[in-house]
This record gives sequence, structure tokens and C-alpha cells, in this order.
Amino acid sequence: MTDLEEPLRAVETGLAALGDALRRRDSAAIESHAAELHRALAQAVDRFGTAARHGAIPPALRQRLTVAGGQVAAQREALARAMAALDRAIDVLLPREAASIYSPHGLRERSAARKATQA
Repeated sequence: MTDLEEPLRAVETGLAALGDALRRRDSAAIESHAAELHRALAQAVDRFGTAARHGAIPPALRQRLTVAGGQVAAQREALARAMAALDRAIDVLLPREAASIYSPHGLRERSAARKATQA
């Protein structure tokens, strides 16, 4: 049982720390806690996978793992929304100047210029 309890507790602790960092909008802490959570999740998946192959996982731990999985999904969604809002704010604050050669707009302009010179 302790083989499963320890990695699950690390995931739960990592989720709490990452959630706190997200609420504070502390980018350094978010990056650090996300990396720690990733390691904890990998270890938990490995241990739970081994336990599942060698016998049953206790229902209480299975329920806690399910809750943790839901929290991971919720934090991922919150982070995606925050990133989308940031992208929109950047687009408003830093409007596009001339189209970059690497942007889709630059490609369209280069294609039009190429066709004009070929005609």
C-alpha cells in the first residue's frame, strides 16, 4: 500500500503547489511545480500500472487517483484559457507591422509578388 501512497501523495502535493502558483501568476513557480508534477505523475503511473498488473488497486487509492486526474485536466484547461487570453492581449498590444517572411501573411505576399514577376 505504501508503494502507491507515496507517489499519489506526491501528485496531490504537486497539484496543490501548481494550483497555488497559477493563482499567484508566478511564472517561475509555475514552471518549477509543473516539472515536479510531471515527474510525480510519471512515477505514479508507473507504480499504479505495476500494481494493476500484480493485483487490485485499493478502491480508496483508485478514487484519489481519479480525483487527481480530474484536477490535472482542470489545471490544463485553466492554463490553456490563460494562454489564449495572453495571446489575444499581445495581439492587441503589439499589432503586426509588416508581414514577416515566416508568417502566413508573408508567404501570401511572396507568392503574389512571384506571380507578378512571372507574368
